[in-house]
Amino acid sequence: MESKEEDVNVGANKFSERQPIGTAAQGGGDKDYKEAPPAPLFEPGELKSWSFYRAGIAEFVATFLFLYITILTVMGVNRSPSKCASVGIQGIAWAFGGMIFALVYCTAGISGGHINPAVTFGLFLARKLSLTRALFYIIMQCLGAICGAGVVKGFEGNANYELFKGGANFVNSGYTKGDGLGAEIVGTFVLVYTVFSATDAKRNARDSHVPVCILSHYNIAYSFH
Repeated sequence: MESKEEDVNVGANKFSERQPIGTAAQGGGDKDYKEAPPAPLFEPGELKSWSFYRAGIAEFVATFLFLYITILTVMGVNRSPSKCASVGIQGIAWAFGGMIFALVYCTAGISGGHINPAVTFGLFLARKLSLTRALFYIIMQCLGAICGAGVVKGFEGNANYELFKGGANFVNSGYTKGDGLGAEIVGTFVLVYTVFSATDAKRNARDSHVPVCILSHYNIAYSFH
């Protein structure tokens, strides 16, 4: 009987019911994750690396395909006599979300799969990449977007492109430009926050979560378009 009570006391002392939680649990022992050191502001050595230019090409191609597919989808919906005769708003949402899902999955291991200057700028402010790489990414993203829209205009013709306004979004009646600006700020904040959360070094299996999280963000955002 005494030996059983002794075992219970030893077990209670060894395995306390009060376990540390939150940041307190990270205080002791080795971390099960490794955070990358802050990127330098300028990295001239990157300009001599092929991986640097390969990442820029990946951003260009991804942004080009993203604009090409999504603009054609929006113009196809606008061309239809009614939303029911086309994929509708939900189809646009799935086009945006599906393309981002596929492109991020394909380019994440090459360039990080930014495909958006806002994401690149946010990661630069967090010291996740150098100023050299950030500027190069943004330039390649803008060039890819221009080329994607240009190819759509070439295929559709100047008349159709102007008629459907190039698939661009406009502030609907009943809303002010300030409302539209606020919606863009909130949407961009949620996008960048989602990217940071999905790529957090403390998150397990974060690499597989990134495309799914961004897919969900775009689907939800464009469902309320």
